[in-house]
Amino acid sequence: MDVKILEREEDKVRMVLKGEGHTFMNPLVEEILTDLSVDVARYEIKYQFSDPELLVTTRGGKDPITVILEACARTNAQCDELLAQIRAQKTA
Repeated sequence: MDVKILEREEDKVRMVLKGEGHTFMNPLVEEILTDLSVDVARYEIKYQFSDPELLVTTRGGKDPITVILEACARTNAQCDELLAQIRAQKTA
């Protein structure tokens, strides 16, 4: 995945995630929104075949890049847990 940061401020980041679509962006934004320091988390795909643009703003001084990284780590852990449960059922 190629990430291009379009705008970066203390409490705001706007970035393009090249090659991604709704399947990736929906759960990412949903997980970002679980962080209580997040004010806004949304994405936009302007045209059918364009790359999504993610906007995250925070309050309380939390870095929006940190929020995104933490959301990715939580999503990854949830996927790992699901895979482990599927593998356990397959061998049972």
